[in-house]
Amino acid sequence: MATTNDLKNGMVLKLENQLWQVVEFQHVKPGKGPAFVRTKLKHVESGKNVDKTFNAGTKVETATVDRRTMQYLYNDGTSYVFMDTGTYDQIEVDPDIVGGAKNFLLENMEAIVATNEGRVLFIELPASVELTITYTEPGVVGDSATGRTKPATLETGAEIQVPLFIEQGEKIKVDTRDGGSYLSRVKS
Repeated sequence: MATTNDLKNGMVLKLENQLWQVVEFQHVKPGKGPAFVRTKLKHVESGKNVDKTFNAGTKVETATVDRRTMQYLYNDGTSYVFMDTGTYDQIEVDPDIVGGAKNFLLENMEAIVATNEGRVLFIELPASVELTITYTEPGVVGDSATGRTKPATLETGAEIQVPLFIEQGEKIKVDTRDGGSYLSRVKS
């Protein structure tokens, strides 16, 4: 058990027998009346976001979440297989749980696998990953001066928007937190 004063981003709460991850929170002390905590919660299984307000100091039940760094091995067509690098135990993760992370997963990449009571809850990727562009339209001289973008296909099969000066075969850094925005070129 914890109180709403102990909330942190990423913490998983058990509310009404369902697991909710704290996306963001804000302690509010109005001029009149008692203090309260405004939160944005994400349902762990469905991904649905809700806003919930708690009175300050209210007790909330926290879920025990085991976060382990695991290595992504392969996709066998029905599930994604991860291996614990310490024990060499392998687990299969349903594609629904992997979600959008599949767009940035490469074999042998490390990711954090969060479990609760032996059940996989979600996959956390590093904030950014380095991927190679497998296809994009050729750039034109002078394109670096504009802020326009073009579609590019990554080695994982995902398609993102990149600046016009990026060429096919280049390695780029991609932000995984917002669904895959271009960050920079990778210097070789």
